Amino acid sequence: MDSYIPHTSQDVNEMLEAIGVKDIDSLFSTIPAEKRIDSIDLPGGMDEFSVLSELRKMAYTNASADKYSYFLGAGIYNHVIPSAISQIVSRGDFYTAYTPYQAEVSQGTLQSLFEFQTMICEITGMGIANASMYDGASALAEAVLMASRYTQKYRALIADTVHPEYVETVKTYVVGPGIKIESISHDETGMVSVKDLRSKIDDKTACVVVQYPNFYGIIEDLKVIKENLGDILFIVVANPISLGILEAPGKLGADIVVGDGQPLGIPMNLGGPAFGFFAIREDQKLVRTMPGRIIGETVDVEGKRGFVMTLQAREQHIRREKATSNICSNHALGTLYASVYLSLLGPEGLKEIGELNLSKSHYLLEKLEETGHFKRVFYGEFFNEFVARTDLDVKKLQKTLFKNKIIGPLDVSRLDKGMQKHLLFCATEANTKEEIDKLISIVEAM
Repeated sequence: MDSYIPHTSQDVNEMLEAIGVKDIDSLFSTIPAEKRIDSIDLPGGMDEFSVLSELRKMAYTNASADKYSYFLGAGIYNHVIPSAISQIVSRGDFYTAYTPYQAEVSQGTLQSLFEFQTMICEITGMGIANASMYDGASALAEAVLMASRYTQKYRALIADTVHPEYVETVKTYVVGPGIKIESISHDETGMVSVKDLRSKIDDKTACVVVQYPNFYGIIEDLKVIKENLGDILFIVVANPISLGILEAPGKLGADIVVGDGQPLGIPMNLGGPAFGFFAIREDQKLVRTMPGRIIGETVDVEGKRGFVMTLQAREQHIRREKATSNICSNHALGTLYASVYLSLLGPEGLKEIGELNLSKSHYLLEKLEETGHFKRVFYGEFFNEFVARTDLDVKKLQKTLFKNKIIGPLDVSRLDKGMQKHLLFCATEANTKEEIDKLISIVEAM
């Protein structure tokens, strides 16, 4: 036994016997053998100068979106971030703030989180939002768990157009409670097949999950989907930037809206960290099954406006068996980025950003199709992403683009082997016409 672990062999054996497990290795039986790491082969030690030199060499091999044109989306997006944001969030009083357990000395932090919740409610059209989750994927997983707690049903239908990595995260979370996940297919438009949805709904279904816009960029018809659900909870995974021009999910019947907040003023950072947002319709019973924590507005003994943490249903605050989630923190700095970003843009600014995303992605598709090497795959309306099939060699295309300082689209076959030569392109307000035209000229020359 490791001398730093305060358990004797007898302690360990008694715990294993109590939970009915043969040995410690059995605790990790769900992890495929090829994914386990028994030992790490670390190199020998080096002096500080040598380590820094080695790390710099590694860092220089990275391609930065500041120096490259960027047409890759699929969950992390390249958006224009106003310079004022980093200046504001870097203030010491924000940076050093910690979890506001003592409301009397944490009013600034509590108010910033309260304002964040309010803005999330405004853009999603929902009634209540919490103070954030880890990321979009875990927020969705928590939403599915919440739906089962609320309905006491253990079957979830998830559209096959939801981000594949989000779905994998959900499947990991639901192993314990035994929630069964089933997939809903899409049609030629790239939208959820209402026919398939209807055929799979039964009295054991807790929730239906769709993405808006979906993984392929297509804008789902939430109203039509909702009309077919009855009293089944409707969970929507939303891109917050798209909500500047799309109808809010809450106005189209969503019961729970989740998503990743990275597009709201947070740099891509090689994929993280960001934060997850989580909002629900205003319902007293529903809110009591909500994960995370909620910041509420109140008054102090002198009648002055103040803020407190309320409905703290995390396991560190209440008994574990009564907790709605074991999330042990939130990403408050990320929510601050989002709050400052949304405050600087305002409703009209967010709308303008959405319109630019829409127009630039449509211009990109039009020009790609004109080359004769690309054909659009799905014909539903799309926001800032779309899938196009190519007759070009995908690896050669990606390498050629990269040599020309362009980070190309996602090869969808990496996630779905049945979609060979399918590429997921993304264009945002950060892409200039010159960048798009350069990409097109390279394609035409191949």
